[in-house]
Amino acid sequence: MGDARPATREAAPRRTGAHKRGAVVAALMLSMALAALDSTVVSTAVPQIVGDLGGFSVFSWLFSGYLLAVTVTLPVYGKLSDTFGRKPVLVVGAALFLLGSLLCALAWNMAALIAFRVVQGLGGGALQGTVQTLAADLYPLKERPRIQSKLSTVWAVSAVAGPGLGGVLAAYADWRWIFLVNLPIGAVALWLIVRHLHEPHRESRPKSPARARVDWAGALAVFACGGVLLTALVQGGVAWPWLSAPSLGLFGAGLVLAGLVVVVERRAAEPIIPGWVWRRRTIAAVNLALGALGLLMVAPSVFLPTYAQSVLGLGPVAAGFVLSVWTLSWPVSAALSQHVYRRIGFRDTALLGIGAAALILLAFPFLPYPGAAWQPTLLMLVLGAALGLFQLPLIVGVQSTVGWSERGTTTASVLFCRQTGQTIGASVFGAVANGVLAARLGGAGDLDSVTRALDAGTAPESVRRAVASAVHAVYLGASCAAALAFLVLLCVAPRRFPVLGEPGDLPSAKEPAEGQS
Repeated sequence: MGDARPATREAAPRRTGAHKRGAVVAALMLSMALAALDSTVVSTAVPQIVGDLGGFSVFSWLFSGYLLAVTVTLPVYGKLSDTFGRKPVLVVGAALFLLGSLLCALAWNMAALIAFRVVQGLGGGALQGTVQTLAADLYPLKERPRIQSKLSTVWAVSAVAGPGLGGVLAAYADWRWIFLVNLPIGAVALWLIVRHLHEPHRESRPKSPARARVDWAGALAVFACGGVLLTALVQGGVAWPWLSAPSLGLFGAGLVLAGLVVVVERRAAEPIIPGWVWRRRTIAAVNLALGALGLLMVAPSVFLPTYAQSVLGLGPVAAGFVLSVWTLSWPVSAALSQHVYRRIGFRDTALLGIGAAALILLAFPFLPYPGAAWQPTLLMLVLGAALGLFQLPLIVGVQSTVGWSERGTTTASVLFCRQTGQTIGASVFGAVANGVLAARLGGAGDLDSVTRALDAGTAPESVRRAVASAVHAVYLGASCAAALAFLVLLCVAPRRFPVLGEPGDLPSAKEPAEGQS
């Protein structure tokens, strides 16, 4: 039997009744929907926003600012949820997100809107991390795939419905309604959380907030370091050349701040990013593997729509469908993954999924030119199934190796690595695509300018072939990222995750030795 079987005692009684737990799950799904819908809804209204407020040269910060705020706050909220409990962190995060949404709807220029998007991101970090942690708190190990598959379904529906909802609101109402619709959804989620989520007292938590030690210096250092480095990655090669003074200055400052984070965290009594996150083989391996997942996800999510429109000649709606099919197979595969990892274990199930994903990504460059739309669609459908088999066992598995008092930090570290991987992937693969285009077209233009020319019908066939080559190179890089994740799991992760008897119910339980089932 695999490592999914509890190794020690039976579960303690459930924290809440079934009806209350159902209400809390509904609140978690609504909270996740707020975060999941955000970027997809906003992206379709950019022309209307720019037309109303101006600021075309900086509109990309509507997404970059939000992403930075979410990413750098994940470790902070993870530690705070382990210190003060999940409920207060989730309530504060939801309130911040709703405040940011209201302010965004009232924005009077692009600078104000970007600033308020950052406020939204400060709340979004709490929503993403705490929702995933509470999902593990509410359900025992054998039932955990149920809630995780529901959350995956929320992401899938949001990816499909978000662009359509944003387009309808921007076209028939006003772009400000994109942010205002968050208010009733968030209000219902907040009401359900406040009314139905009751966390019991934990021995591992401070008896009062006054006795809790919060590493505010570490939180500030992590926020500053992450913000500087992610800004360098997001804007490098876009707002300025990679080897320019701003880019080199930001990377240099980021390295200095990274050293400061290490110094501060080593001295802190309760560090925001504790050393055990990287000293334990299981957690370190999952962090690295899901960082590689974030990296490879950039290839389809960012470059496939361009390929579908520029090379296959599809319209925006059809191109969106080619991408969205992986959101259909991903949650189904994730829900069924428990039947696999109960037999062969968390690590081997994830190896099976990421190994298949590497082969699927590698197959993309061998598609015929220009090919038919069903070919990349089929690959995306199978890729979603493979990644569902990869991601969910790792998240469920790593959450099951720690007690309640460490689960928030562990979950946040996993999500932080995945988010960081996506940021790095966008920068690296953007540079790869532009480099291939430059080589094929004699140094003329980048992917954005070439794609605009193709949309206008002014580019020759050679340019379409160049775009195909650029996207093929990106998919080849994504297959390398998948292979890296495979090697990390194979070489670093223990074959049997050290699962606690019933994670979360026994905060004082001792973790078995690495490799013990």
